[in-house]
Amino acid sequence: MRLPISKPDAKAPRSAITGIDESAALIRRGLDRGITYVDSAPYYCHSESETAVGRAIRGLPRDRLYITTKFPQWGTGACGKCFRAQLELSLRRLDTDYLDFYLFWSLALETYTQHTIAKDGPMAAARKAKEEGLIRHIGLSCHDKPENCTKLIETGDFESLLVQYNLLDRQYAPCLRLAHERGMGTAVMGPVSGGRLAAPSAVITSAAAVSSTVEAALRFVWANGDIDVALSGMSDAKQVDENLATADRAEPLSPDEIARIDAVFEKNKRLLDLPCTGCGYCTPCPKGVATPEIFRLYQWHEAFDLKGPARQQYRGMGKGWQEKQKNATACDECGECEEKCPQKIAIREKLKVVHKVLSAKG
Repeated sequence: MRLPISKPDAKAPRSAITGIDESAALIRRGLDRGITYVDSAPYYCHSESETAVGRAIRGLPRDRLYITTKFPQWGTGACGKCFRAQLELSLRRLDTDYLDFYLFWSLALETYTQHTIAKDGPMAAARKAKEEGLIRHIGLSCHDKPENCTKLIETGDFESLLVQYNLLDRQYAPCLRLAHERGMGTAVMGPVSGGRLAAPSAVITSAAAVSSTVEAALRFVWANGDIDVALSGMSDAKQVDENLATADRAEPLSPDEIARIDAVFEKNKRLLDLPCTGCGYCTPCPKGVATPEIFRLYQWHEAFDLKGPARQQYRGMGKGWQEKQKNATACDECGECEEKCPQKIAIREKLKVVHKVLSAKG
């Protein structure tokens, strides 16, 4: 989804999309250097990601590659016929006869119970496609609550799992452990936290023997024995080369290095006088203020020294994909959140302090 495929504006025709051939060459650069697993989806990169992947793998021995794409089960995607139509479209775009992994995309437990396993529904169609050899493994990607992700794993319907996991966000670690123990393949998205860990952080680099936060982020993920694959989005040749060089030379972070990073982070968090655990009891806010997320960004800013990424994400709150997450300016100081906070944080006053820091330019 990070490929350099662009479109001049939303209303431009598909013919105006550029960068497909360049993206295919970028993928091929990685494949020729030893990358074997490629993850795509129908709507990535103006719906051209699968096409770029298909061009990149053309002529390569198919049995040395693992190609993954996803089934978007929303809107009309709740029937077996819809599943089959989307699968066949993806196979044509990817220019391949089969998929190694086909994932139910961003599957929620409620969707699974109400639609996925319905009679003649998507799961039945997936099993039939597997019998025909069009899919080798049925999997899921998940952004649902970890406890719901656990229930999806326990159904036994899936052979692979894709969730977010990185140095800043470890909430799905128990899910990865369970999936690994059950023999499922495990992949993680966002090992560099969507680029946030590409920013320099003296807190991280001083606590581990690494040259950059990117190196630390990747080596942190590789240190988890429950994870088989790290999906790192790459947008240019430099990123491809840097990621491959890190993979070629670096051992995973040692338990001592991870412990030192965590110790420094926790020490710095305590100094903030903001004991937010991210429990979410303060939500929902009547005005939509995403207090746990705001405080988490403040912790990134102060405790991890990730100032640029924290400010950038804060400025984006209330817009685009963060539309439902309002920043502190939406607070009307009703105090409802403070009544529910188990840490007894003076949330209204803290939001004012945090807003001043995160809204600063720079």
